Amino acid sequence: MKKREKFQETAIIIRQEEIADDIYSMWLATEQIAAHAKAGQFLSIYCNEGSRLLPRPISICEIDRPDDAVRIVYRVAGKGTDEFCRMRTGMHLTVTGPLGNGFPNEKKPALVIGGGIGIPPMLELAKSLDCEKKIVLGFRSELFLLEEFSGQGEIYLATEDGSAGIKGNVLDAVRNYRLTADVIYACGPAPMLRAVKEYAAAQGIECYISMEERMACGIGACLACVCHSAEKDLHTNVHNKRICKEGPVFRAEEVEIP
Repeated sequence: MKKREKFQETAIIIRQEEIADDIYSMWLATEQIAAHAKAGQFLSIYCNEGSRLLPRPISICEIDRPDDAVRIVYRVAGKGTDEFCRMRTGMHLTVTGPLGNGFPNEKKPALVIGGGIGIPPMLELAKSLDCEKKIVLGFRSELFLLEEFSGQGEIYLATEDGSAGIKGNVLDAVRNYRLTADVIYACGPAPMLRAVKEYAAAQGIECYISMEERMACGIGACLACVCHSAEKDLHTNVHNKRICKEGPVFRAEEVEIP
């Protein structure tokens, strides 16, 4: 396996804004990370508050190589992300990345599926795929990032309350609009990924999923983020894969989703 390059940098916040309730968009100026990142990878971002030692893993939403910048979109879910959301332009964060693997570009008709906070990493993927693509996005109610997805492919929406698109989930949208493709890329909550995996298997469609898990080191050393795998992991010799190292993107049949 080719060794993936990663860097630790002091990144400068270019700008930050709240784009939905408790969901924030932050652009970070970096020198090396933007040059080497790809869709589906993530960053480990360290808090400036010394009592919080472990970094927070956050997926890359967009990459701006000409301006040496990367964008993250995250939900405030604890003390670490609460600290991040209070930061302003010009402030600094210690960032390690890009980490994990990314989505492959199969260059064939694709369904790009994102649910909830799993939507942001699908934006860079949609921009980078060189193929026909249909984009299916699932929200609880409040919409975000739609303007950025505009022009990247046909967009189909599902909301839990029926306020936009169809009422239901992403697979309800896929079935309702009779969407087809040769490959599926998906990121979202575990129940969604499990359903997408089952749907892809039933339809005989190649499928890649991006999984999320609580992490500690983010580089594969601590084994805190393992998931159950179909085959034995070469690192541990058991049926586990490290989401931070072998993932977060897997072929759907490689892993079991709880």
